Amino acid sequence: MTDAEPEYLAHERRQILDAALPHVPFDGWSLATLRLAAKDAGFDESMSALAFPGGVAEVIEYWSAISDAVMVTIYAETDTESMRFRDRITFLVRTRIEAVGEHREAVRRAMTHVTRPSKTRTGIRGLYRTVDEMWYAAGDTSTDFNFYTKRGTLAGVYASTLLYWLDDASEDSAATWEFLDRRIAGVMRVPRKRANLRNVIGYVPDPKRFVRMLSERLREGRAR
Repeated sequence: MTDAEPEYLAHERRQILDAALPHVPFDGWSLATLRLAAKDAGFDESMSALAFPGGVAEVIEYWSAISDAVMVTIYAETDTESMRFRDRITFLVRTRIEAVGEHREAVRRAMTHVTRPSKTRTGIRGLYRTVDEMWYAAGDTSTDFNFYTKRGTLAGVYASTLLYWLDDASEDSAATWEFLDRRIAGVMRVPRKRANLRNVIGYVPDPKRFVRMLSERLREGRAR
């Protein structure tokens, strides 16, 4: 259950989300889809508005939080003590993507939705929460400047890997995991010396430019 989720609606919210996901590839993320999902889940269609008063953006944010929880649970149940720190992060990024692996087109449409100018804040908030969960799960305890640079760096790694995965036709997404390994190798060594501050900033994506890049990549994907 997420922080914003009323306990008495926990069951309804999850049922509506699960019923909506199969419709999204055909009907998109829309209020009509949510109403249809509510009916499919056995509720009156008005339950979609009661369970998700924030509409589509709230459902997408809820799905992201649920997927984050799946990632954290799988990580906690896995023996990671012998892993190098960078391998723990790689495992978390892969696990987070695999948590939504059955709904690739719904992910694409969700990303398209949250990169709209009016929804940018929702997209950035969800991305931050995901990478924050990754770092905490991996055991990061930094509270200084590294706290922000690590999350900014991982946001770029995770988002670019997710974009690559959306168009990956390789067996078992093998090409995506190879791409992830290359990205991790290139950016996980965050400089700690103040003298290297300029290099660190180069790894951290500017939020507006980052969202603009995501939008362009998604449009390119639809055109292909």
